[in-house]
Amino acid sequence: MMAMRKSAADGHFAISETGGQALLEAFREMAEWVDDNLGKLGHLAQEPQLGSSNGANTMKPFVQQVATDQQGFITMLREFRTSIGDAEKGVRDAMTNYQTIDQGSAQTF
Repeated sequence: MMAMRKSAADGHFAISETGGQALLEAFREMAEWVDDNLGKLGHLAQEPQLGSSNGANTMKPFVQQVATDQQGFITMLREFRTSIGDAEKGVRDAMTNYQTIDQGSAQTF
């Protein structure tokens, strides 16, 4: 998403108002879902209560790690949330590019 943001900022592509608004709405819905669910998924960062058997004791740290390490689900979900903001900025820049191109074209007539 950062590449999209940079590309739009550099003027490499444009998006119409209608298309841009549709994308922004989709991004808002994704961001809302992530925000709503990050709190609900917080329990994944805690060691699960699997009992005290050898198998349970072996699995407990692994289950927690899968959720929270550098490639973990919660970590990736937070990074995804940040990338949604980058995408929104890219779409807004692309919408501005479209308006600039449209106004420039209108002036030639």
